[in-house]
Amino acid sequence: MAFQSTPSAAHRRLNAFAGVWEGEEHVAASAWTTEGQASAELSAEALFGGFFLEQRYRQMRDGAVSFEARNLFGFDGSEQAYKLYQFDTVGFVPPSPASGEWSDNELVLTKTSPRGTQRTVFTFENEDRYRMGVSFSPAGSDTWQEVVSGIYRRTSPTSSNLS
Repeated sequence: MAFQSTPSAAHRRLNAFAGVWEGEEHVAASAWTTEGQASAELSAEALFGGFFLEQRYRQMRDGAVSFEARNLFGFDGSEQAYKLYQFDTVGFVPPSPASGEWSDNELVLTKTSPRGTQRTVFTFENEDRYRMGVSFSPAGSDTWQEVVSGIYRRTSPTSSNLS
């Protein structure tokens, strides 16, 4: 495999997430939380010359931080697949990244762990607005359950630090 010194078009496609975003979310009841509404703040920037994108996510419910995550997106040229590592306040270490592909304006990523399979769908309506939906199918089940869904609007084309 040849060393690639500049990001490909597939890598650059992740820049769709760059900038500062705000969103409104519906959180479904789960083993980790109750059902309800939330707001979200996201901030993302390209890393290492554009090969990766780091996204910082903060969810607020009832005036307090209810969930935080750091998402690292990349494109694996050998598999021709987008990858997402997520580290969050639930604390599970990802055994492997979510993996998937971009089709038209939609990026679909799935990951499987001993707990089950998670599917995350990002649908860009335009360059300043996207929808996200996360669903989960417990191990041994073929039923999908909503985890969270939201609509996000870009408030700035450049990132801010939400840490």
